[in-house]
Amino acid sequence: MASRIFKLLSTTSVNSIQVRHKFSRGKPPTLARSLKQRIAELEHKDPAVHYQVNIGFKLSNYVDKDYKAAYKKLVKENLHNTDLEKLAYANKINVDLDESKQIWLDTTAPYQIYNVANYYGIYKDLYGDAYFYPIIPLTVDYLYSNDIVPRVHRGNIIQSYLAKEAPSVKYFSNPNSLWTLLCTTPDGNFSDPNIEYCHWFVGNIPGNDVANGEQIIDYLRPIPAQGIGFCRYIFVLYKQNTKLDFSEYKKEQPCLNLVDRNWKTYDFMLKHQNDLTPAGLTFFQCAYDNTLKNFYHTVLNMENPLFEYDFVKPYLKPPVWFPKRQPFNIYMDRYRDEKQINKEYLLRKLKKQHPFKFPDPALKYPNAHAIDQNLPSWLKTEMVNERLGLGRIKNYE
Repeated sequence: MASRIFKLLSTTSVNSIQVRHKFSRGKPPTLARSLKQRIAELEHKDPAVHYQVNIGFKLSNYVDKDYKAAYKKLVKENLHNTDLEKLAYANKINVDLDESKQIWLDTTAPYQIYNVANYYGIYKDLYGDAYFYPIIPLTVDYLYSNDIVPRVHRGNIIQSYLAKEAPSVKYFSNPNSLWTLLCTTPDGNFSDPNIEYCHWFVGNIPGNDVANGEQIIDYLRPIPAQGIGFCRYIFVLYKQNTKLDFSEYKKEQPCLNLVDRNWKTYDFMLKHQNDLTPAGLTFFQCAYDNTLKNFYHTVLNMENPLFEYDFVKPYLKPPVWFPKRQPFNIYMDRYRDEKQINKEYLLRKLKKQHPFKFPDPALKYPNAHAIDQNLPSWLKTEMVNERLGLGRIKNYE
């Protein structure tokens, strides 16, 4: 008897385990792919087709290997320095931020700036399958006022009204060298979403004196449209091998026709790839603000662009003759024009107002006033809500 009961229980337990996977959706957890594996499969790119080409300078020519070795040695020594550890616990270590930043610029800055720019899709949108390491640090400051000087870092947010005027651009270079500075945005082009806007173009810059360079296209403040979110504004510094003729790109200044500012960095680089080498990069993000409305109207002579999401209308079941447990008025209004409902509430509101008299005071105790009990329940509920200012009456009053 006991053996028969044991067999019965063992069979039931096995069947319960089998039923679990028999009627579950998809494969069992032991055989199904993980979310990480599915994402890797969707984002997989064939290296024989989707490979990137470095169009910039090689890092080995600009980063001192002996300096990097000395820096690693110093870090290793500090890890075993007990005196330094005691000072750290006591919060008595003074760190020179300028020296730390210089060490970062001399070692890992090009790699990290490349990773940030690649994460934001800058190389893909500007150069396609090409990239470069920003070996020349760029310092871009907008001189808004004496107290507010927004600086462009790597994807930080700067409002459009803070970037009205051309920024101050600084970098270290040989005074006998020539450079080209470009500021473009691959986001928010009104005529063609696949091309950019050129916001600033200065060529044949002697050394780091941007003011004495040849301004091909004058500076235009960021103009992100309302409703499209943040737009990227990218500064790229190019090293010139020789003096170049940019007369074909020169525009009448001030250039207020946005079509004339249409730009394609890929085509520009493809044409001058033998004479230009990208060396520096920095960028910021900007969204629409209220000052742009006046700028669009008065300066660009155009309407304020507004992008709105076109929501899908909610599904409504076919109406029935006798809806059960549904408020009659609310149920019927679902199938009416919203404008007609707004009109009715507006007429009801205007009927209570007089152009030369104050409106009647609100009832002190609304629920103390009797309501005709012969009225339909839905109408009595609406009258109570109207007295108390509850329900959908708030959307129309």
